[in-house]
Amino acid sequence: MDGENAIGDGGFDINKKLEELPIDIRLRAIDRLKVTRLRHRKGVFTRLMLILALIGPGILVMVADNDAGGVITYAQTGSIFGLGFFIPLMVLMVPTAYLVQEMTVRLAAVTRRGHAEMIWKRYGPFWGAFSLGDLVIANSLTLVTEFIGITFGLSIFGVKPLFAVLIGIAFVSTVMFTLRYHKWERASLIIAFFNMIFIPLVFFARPDWSLVASTFLTWHINGGITTLFIYVLLANIGTTIAPWMLFFQQSSEVDKGTVPEDIGAAKRDTFVGAIIMAVVAICIIVLTGTVVFGSGIVGTTTSTTSYNISFILKTIASKIGTLPVELFAIGLVDAGIIAAIALTAGTSWAVGEAFNWPKSINLPFLEGRKFYIPGLISMFIAASIVLIPNVPLGFLNITVQVIASIFMPAALLFLLLLVNDKEVMGKRVNKRWENVSIITIMVVLVSMSSLYGLSLVFPHLL
Repeated sequence: MDGENAIGDGGFDINKKLEELPIDIRLRAIDRLKVTRLRHRKGVFTRLMLILALIGPGILVMVADNDAGGVITYAQTGSIFGLGFFIPLMVLMVPTAYLVQEMTVRLAAVTRRGHAEMIWKRYGPFWGAFSLGDLVIANSLTLVTEFIGITFGLSIFGVKPLFAVLIGIAFVSTVMFTLRYHKWERASLIIAFFNMIFIPLVFFARPDWSLVASTFLTWHINGGITTLFIYVLLANIGTTIAPWMLFFQQSSEVDKGTVPEDIGAAKRDTFVGAIIMAVVAICIIVLTGTVVFGSGIVGTTTSTTSYNISFILKTIASKIGTLPVELFAIGLVDAGIIAAIALTAGTSWAVGEAFNWPKSINLPFLEGRKFYIPGLISMFIAASIVLIPNVPLGFLNITVQVIASIFMPAALLFLLLLVNDKEVMGKRVNKRWENVSIITIMVVLVSMSSLYGLSLVFPHLL
């Protein structure tokens, strides 16, 4: 920290006081002092610097939501169902994802506590352990899909699975263990920027944009409502709103030092991220819906074998060339890496909060090893699963997204209870329309999961 404003109004040395604090709190305080100084200065450049200082968790959580598993799911969705129902659905998911994540912003700013810590302390060890177990399982399964994406994406360039996994682990570990929060966030945002490679990629397909626009008027479901449709619908919802996102953003906002004064900026950060998420998803669906749809064999069961990612990319290569496939592969690897960074951090934050262990990326590895190890272990387990011979990776990927959507109602219930607790939130509790919206989302998720379960037990129901 420079010497500017080193002596406070009370005559004490701020730098000396900062040095007395634990390293994680000291680094967070230094970041907050920089934001405070920017708030009290005028000028266009200063305003821009303030905006850049406040962005981060919202964009990260939404872009990481377009993870490798999500990219593959969107590609399969367009390949199986073409241009129809799922394009307007992705637009609808913008306010849905925003409403859910905005509540974590308020919780973080008001309580200065992570999601796992709030549940554990507010509702006791049983429900705390339940929610933590839910999260760790979901995160570990989702990490598997990230390494599926990393290994498959790098295989396009001739990298063998073992080396691809090692590259992924090394990259994520370096970012996680060597960078403190501010630099970790900036590095993650730079990586997340490359997720937008899917936007120009769609123009290689030369889609009929009038047909794309017409989907918003018809919401047509190619093939009608079948078990496969419900399965893919749940997968798309599960990759757009997932339990890990709640824990990640709230903990990230806490580690960043978000305060009530920052809530407006954090909301805008989240909304921009939600728009980026939807645009990328729509571009992938339009790409495969234009180029791949109708090229495989669609069954009436949950099988997506005829539309695995290998088949999809081979079809793209045969119709519009190898360059789009190579760009897609780069985007797939990037999506896997940014999500793996978020998921390992999210797991570590949640475990640290639940057991009152160190819980900040500002900690050096040795000092904060209890914080880093849970995320590291989950990453190694996920990477190992991907290397098991003959594992049905395509089916596993989309199934993980379905599981996330099934887990989501329980996660939303705890979030809803916390954000409506006046003792915790004061005047920043949910408004009635927000509660109605979240309850509606929960009802839809439970209904779709139940309908899917019934369709498996009674195959002729649909």
